[in-house]
Amino acid sequence: MADVEAKRKWSFGIDDLNGTLVQNFCAELLGTMFLIIFCVGSANNEVLVAMAKGDINMSPAYYLSISMAFGLGIGGIVHILSSTSGGHVNPAVSLALFLDGRISLLVALAYIVAQFVGGFAGAGILWGLGNFASGDNTSGQNMILGDIDVVHAFFLEVFGTMFLILTILATIDESRGHAPSYLQPLAIGLAILVMHIFLIPFTNCAINPVRGTVWNVVTGKADEKTLIFLFAPFVGSLVAVPLNLVFFTKH
Repeated sequence: MADVEAKRKWSFGIDDLNGTLVQNFCAELLGTMFLIIFCVGSANNEVLVAMAKGDINMSPAYYLSISMAFGLGIGGIVHILSSTSGGHVNPAVSLALFLDGRISLLVALAYIVAQFVGGFAGAGILWGLGNFASGDNTSGQNMILGDIDVVHAFFLEVFGTMFLILTILATIDESRGHAPSYLQPLAIGLAILVMHIFLIPFTNCAINPVRGTVWNVVTGKADEKTLIFLFAPFVGSLVAVPLNLVFFTKH
């Protein structure tokens, strides 16, 4: 275990400039594209929207269905990508794994670019395939809902992202003796499901800078409040990594 820990350190990653990085870049791009098409797309399903009866925050059936779509969908995507890029599909996750010394700066930046490119591609495909006449006919954008303000929304997204990052760091902690299996993607998917059940009534749950921005932009619903969903997940990562090191890592 000491040898494993010793290998984890920050690096720029010049040695990572190779064909594997290209493969992983494409994997992250495609994985994030799938996330937007299928998971955000589920929030635009006419049958599910009909459950809401005009107010998505008053329909448990609606947001439970969307929570399951995101949790199980992202769990599946992580499982698909696990043997290549690792299935980050979230810039906040890539930042956290860089801060934890598990990937280089170059890899983190490449993944983040791939995730935003894939996210915008997925949002464009979803818009086109959904045949939406205008942004008014869409749903699933991240926004402030209910009786909360900007500060509440920001910190809700920070804490939601912290929970996700802590779950991920726990599932890949070598000291716990976890053999790679379907259980890691399942644990991550369940954490995402729980966070959606909690956060949908408040912010529609982003906990991912790509998910929190690209659909808003493509549907013309982006405004200054969209910046909450761009930056709050990064802050959640910045807090979660040292928190995990101090309190949840065996020393």
